[in-house]
Amino acid sequence: MRGKNTLVICESCGRKVPRNKAVTFEKAISFSTDMKNANDVRFFERRKVYYCISCAKHRGIFEKKKRMAMRKDNKLV
Repeated sequence: MRGKNTLVICESCGRKVPRNKAVTFEKAISFSTDMKNANDVRFFERRKVYYCISCAKHRGIFEKKKRMAMRKDNKLV
């Protein structure tokens, strides 16, 4: 449907961007208690974050995804 895209907030600059124009990036976050014994607790989480096009280009995320897609297409041939 036209004009009904939900707005997401850019992780870097806080700009509101339509979801279909935003660049999605999966970010890995790890938490740990940093204890050097058996009671050390570690937790890994993958979180989907959104960036506007300008921030994604500045951080190099946009170009990496483009290169990965081109590489994937070349392997299929």
